[in-house]
Amino acid sequence: MNKTGKAEKRATSQTRLVRNIYTILNRHYGDLKWWPGETPFEVIVGAILTQNTSWDNVSKAIKNLKAAVMLCPVKLNSAGQAEVAGLIRPAGYYNVKAGRLRNFLLFLFGEFGGDIDSMFSLEAVKLREKLLGINGIGEETADSILLYAGAMPVFVVDAYTKRIMSRHGIIEGDPGYPEVQKLITANIPKDVKLYNQYHALIVQTGKDFCRKKPLCGQCPLRGLGHA
Repeated sequence: MNKTGKAEKRATSQTRLVRNIYTILNRHYGDLKWWPGETPFEVIVGAILTQNTSWDNVSKAIKNLKAAVMLCPVKLNSAGQAEVAGLIRPAGYYNVKAGRLRNFLLFLFGEFGGDIDSMFSLEAVKLREKLLGINGIGEETADSILLYAGAMPVFVVDAYTKRIMSRHGIIEGDPGYPEVQKLITANIPKDVKLYNQYHALIVQTGKDFCRKKPLCGQCPLRGLGHA
């Protein structure tokens, strides 16, 4: 088989595996209803706070902000950074994350007068570029904001995504974020609900089975190959 034939065969295999992963995990878990959050702003705050920590800890920080009646752009923007840091302490790296929240709020009020709806009126590509220009917001956080808070069809890639795709032979080596994102989106329909559920399924599988020390024998993907 020549190089072209091998490339086509691999592409076909990738498509099948990417789609099968979703089908198997969706059947196993059902609708995970992710991302938890009552408002788009709450989702944005959660996306920033969840960097390098568990969701359980983020939930505690969110609860503190709600108890202080501070989980809205105007009130959080008017609060002192030290006060915010104290409230989000459960999320870890609280001083750093308070600074990142401040950076986002400066952007939100500076460009959109604090109006979340106005921010999300931008095209996804343009808004993504602006979000990535905020100190402390990387690709995963920006895409989480776009998908889960803005309901924009942007697929979120995280460490679990790369781990699962690598262990099942879908990706090789250490491809960057854009490469993994492109590979997945090229093989599934462009749909907000699908992107939402697929990423949620990956995260849940990573937590339950595809850990650094994997539980392959118990994983619903165990018959998929390569793991």
